[in-house]
Amino acid sequence: MQATAPASISPQIYRELEQEPFPFTVRRCTPTIGAEVEGIDFREAFDHDTYLSLRRALLKYKVLFFRKQAITPAQHVAVARRFGELEVHPMFTNHPEHPELVVFGRNDKTRGRENLYHSDVSWREIPSMGSMLRCLECPEVGGDTIWINMAAAYENLPQEMKDRIASLKAVHDAMPAFGAALSEEKYAEMRAKYPPMVHPVVRTHPETGEKILFVNEAFTTHFANFAKEQPYRFGSDFRPAELDLMQYLYRQAAAPEYQVRLRWQPDTIALWDNRSTQHYAVQDYFPAVRHMNRATIIGDRPF
Repeated sequence: MQATAPASISPQIYRELEQEPFPFTVRRCTPTIGAEVEGIDFREAFDHDTYLSLRRALLKYKVLFFRKQAITPAQHVAVARRFGELEVHPMFTNHPEHPELVVFGRNDKTRGRENLYHSDVSWREIPSMGSMLRCLECPEVGGDTIWINMAAAYENLPQEMKDRIASLKAVHDAMPAFGAALSEEKYAEMRAKYPPMVHPVVRTHPETGEKILFVNEAFTTHFANFAKEQPYRFGSDFRPAELDLMQYLYRQAAAPEYQVRLRWQPDTIALWDNRSTQHYAVQDYFPAVRHMNRATIIGDRPF
């Protein structure tokens, strides 16, 4: 499959095409997020119109599920690259022949640690546009993944809360999640390469125009401008107020009304829009084996 330059969709075009039918079968998983797609075989090349339809479906449903996709690692990379350039993750294990693929291998000696709500690499200056995760091996039961529609989470906030967070910025940092597993030398190297980044608490989706709540418990550590934007009575009132607000925003991802849950099978693929979602890998399967590969698509600077 030949990679081609990705094409994004402007908010105006997205609104014009939102009700157009897709050239493949789409079944919604919940009223809020998620759809299962049939009629696509990622072992075969697909044309640009099909790509645009997939991208439009991704924007609409936030996460797409594809069953029975027995693709090779090279095909995985090629399909993901249709949606944009791919990153090489600096802290996870990468595939030996395809460094764009992160390898998640969990077994009776390695327990998963991804069981918290997060948006992939929000700690980067330019966080990811999306991710494409393929199951190679999984337990018969357990090891599900949950995705959350953070545009819906923002939309349903009380107006007074929307007003309160409209101008806030938050600090995103990789080290609280990854630093504990690093040596002192490696920690210093990663700290220098990947300093904390500041992003808006409410970002705008560049393709749909949606407003999105963009904080997550894995990587968002504190507000960059809380003292400037949020008046407080006295010094001891400042930090608890900031923590209370951050915890309130974290908790929005835990509302079942915004979630979809996938039960994995071998050769299942999930493709999600990382700008408008968070996800949570349920760690209920230890000591069973769960083996996944993930490609992550470079995105755009939040605004």
